Amino acid sequence: MSNVATNGGSAGAISAATNARPLVIREVTVAYQRKPVLLNIVLDIPAGSLVGLVGPNGAGKSTLLKAIIDMVPLISGEVLVFGKPYRRNRARVAYVPQRETVDWDFPASVLDVVLMGTYGQLGWFRRAGAKQRAAAMQALKKMGIEHLADRQISQLSGGQQQRTFLARALVQQADLYLMDEPFAAVDAATERAIVLLLRQLQSEKKTTVVVHHDLHTVPEYFDYLVLLNTRVVAAGATQDVFTENYLQKTYGGKLTLLEEVGEAMRLRDGGTP
Repeated sequence: MSNVATNGGSAGAISAATNARPLVIREVTVAYQRKPVLLNIVLDIPAGSLVGLVGPNGAGKSTLLKAIIDMVPLISGEVLVFGKPYRRNRARVAYVPQRETVDWDFPASVLDVVLMGTYGQLGWFRRAGAKQRAAAMQALKKMGIEHLADRQISQLSGGQQQRTFLARALVQQADLYLMDEPFAAVDAATERAIVLLLRQLQSEKKTTVVVHHDLHTVPEYFDYLVLLNTRVVAAGATQDVFTENYLQKTYGGKLTLLEEVGEAMRLRDGGTP
């Protein structure tokens, strides 16, 4: 979508040529205990884009990622991944969950966790071999933690944990990456490593959707933006969507947030805080 789409747009406006699109969402509604969490979501994500998924707490951002990969049921609508339902194209999708949702006391090494990313290629009942182990070590090297391969995940720092799950996603060799708050509570070095990874994936023509909270870094990190608050408020090129008007509609005019928005606007336009 080159133009800004608001309020989810129209399913009829979605191009019929979905095969070229990594992610097409058509009128998706999700509810928990009969309360809508996502309502009539319509999105058409361009290939090779680095997408920021932004909105207030409880807006449905994490739920949207889970809906894409069949982790939550849809009340209505459909999701197409490269023109097919997720279950028929799951090998092309890598998902990085929120760090706090992971059981870090599970007895596994860093290498064990990364090797889990190869199961989609091997199947659950085949053991990883030398080829898979080499790929896993290469992914760990890209994330700067190959020296931690034999360490138990319970012994990792928060940043190291995040890098481990990003390495697991990398080893999947996917075409669409879904990341749920990868920047949350990480150290500065890990944040820089994640930014480099995102740019590398985009240079390889991969598509990445990132749930993100820090408005200050949105213009720097993402070239495509989805503003979500149960519904899609706006979606399109970041320069068109990252405006005070759309952000006010997304966040409901909360004073502290609007002050933050104003500062983000100044930074985007080359001003000083």
